[in-house]
Amino acid sequence: MKTEAKLQKEAMKVLKETSRTFYIPIKLLEPNVREAVASAYLCMRAIDEIEDHEQLDVHIVMDLLNKVSDILDRMIATGESMASALDELFAPYRDQLPEVTLRLADWVEFCPDTARTKVLESTAIMGRGMAKWAGKDWVIETREDLDDYTYYVAGLVGVMLADIWRWYDGTETDRDLAIGFGRGLQSVNILRNYKEDAVRDVNFFPNDWKLPEMFAYAEENLALADAYIEDIHTKTILNFCNIPLALAHSTLDALKEGREKMSRMEVVAVVNKAIKK
Repeated sequence: MKTEAKLQKEAMKVLKETSRTFYIPIKLLEPNVREAVASAYLCMRAIDEIEDHEQLDVHIVMDLLNKVSDILDRMIATGESMASALDELFAPYRDQLPEVTLRLADWVEFCPDTARTKVLESTAIMGRGMAKWAGKDWVIETREDLDDYTYYVAGLVGVMLADIWRWYDGTETDRDLAIGFGRGLQSVNILRNYKEDAVRDVNFFPNDWKLPEMFAYAEENLALADAYIEDIHTKTILNFCNIPLALAHSTLDALKEGREKMSRMEVVAVVNKAIKK
């Protein structure tokens, strides 16, 4: 059993290695809510690495995601540790899966007890949704398909964060706007990575959609995200949401200008401007 301080240090280290974008705003949160959000991010990143794995057969990806979700559901029902069950599930793939996935049980343990059920529930739902879309070979044909996919991989993050804010200090936010917050960030990621996705024969654009339609989709959801944060008055939570949202807006502007990404200096300037003193 790792000490709480050691586990916290390791969790934040892995968080920094897996997402510099979210590491900064998570570090700015107050204790307790910081651990809840860090745990949630790491749990979801753990299953995201399975979904995105380029070497694993799609049937293995689906099986792993569904079985992880089953294990998380069992933990919700029984309250028992799932470390041994996850170790057994991941054992045949230890050389292929990254640390953030292999240590999923640690990230669950790291979560504050009273927030753990919500994190487990959201991660389990996300895992099954990812498995469903892996089974469809990630083929997006309609706007409804895109909405469904982005709900599972990102909208759910918004919903879970809304639940964490309520758990932490009673902050109430609109669920549909929270979904838009997640979708907005994800749609910018789709636009940022669509050329790389094409190389591996993945396309998240609905049939007949070109860049203008996907830009409009991103703008629509970022507008929902802008409305979502209007209900947030706790400064540290507002900063947490404002930083990735400001980066998404600025990245979208850069993409519209034909640039592939913002410069490092631009990123620092956007982050500094987004933080409310």
